[in-house]
Amino acid sequence: MRLPEIVSREQWRAARADLLAKEEAVRRARDVLNAERRRLPVVEIDTEYVFEGGDGKATLLDLFEGRRQLVVHHFMFAPEWGAGCPGCSAFLDQVGHLAHLHARGTSFAVVSRAPITRILPFKARMGWALPWFSSYGNDFNRDFEVTLERDGTLADRPGISCFLREHDRVFHTYSAYEDGLDGLGSVPSLLDLTALGRTPEGSDRVRHHDEYH
Repeated sequence: MRLPEIVSREQWRAARADLLAKEEAVRRARDVLNAERRRLPVVEIDTEYVFEGGDGKATLLDLFEGRRQLVVHHFMFAPEWGAGCPGCSAFLDQVGHLAHLHARGTSFAVVSRAPITRILPFKARMGWALPWFSSYGNDFNRDFEVTLERDGTLADRPGISCFLREHDRVFHTYSAYEDGLDGLGSVPSLLDLTALGRTPEGSDRVRHHDEYH
């Protein structure tokens, strides 16, 4: 591998300033895009999905854990697989402590097609404490377009879906798939996908994760 051009400190500062102007333009464009995403129309969910978790059965409303928003990671784990997708696993490794999302009224859950009896051993192997649910036996993956039929067989793809709750009513607000997950995983990047954004009403300021109320 060839080194980039070697220059003086003054030349580096000038080049860095030029690049910074472009980076700031990208950030401004991202802010505009995030605002447009928050204005997307929503779809009310009228299907009663029932998932299987480590503590038993749960509905989509249960996955909110009483919070206003929910981010679901569609983790590729087919029923016949012995382990989850390595790429999805790397994504989950990047998700930080959920207390920071919870303090902003947002829950996070993982959903896969594999039965819970396959999910739980793999979850323990990976050392994750994230809420993980099986959609085995329901149409959740198909309805949110992460399980597709190709050449007569079912194929999964990774994705993120966001939901908003109004009392007992649940609305689908946004989804992204495959390359759309690049750069995601941090708390701000996940909140940017949601309808309420980074600072929903009543959210707490940033604290140590063990200091939130």
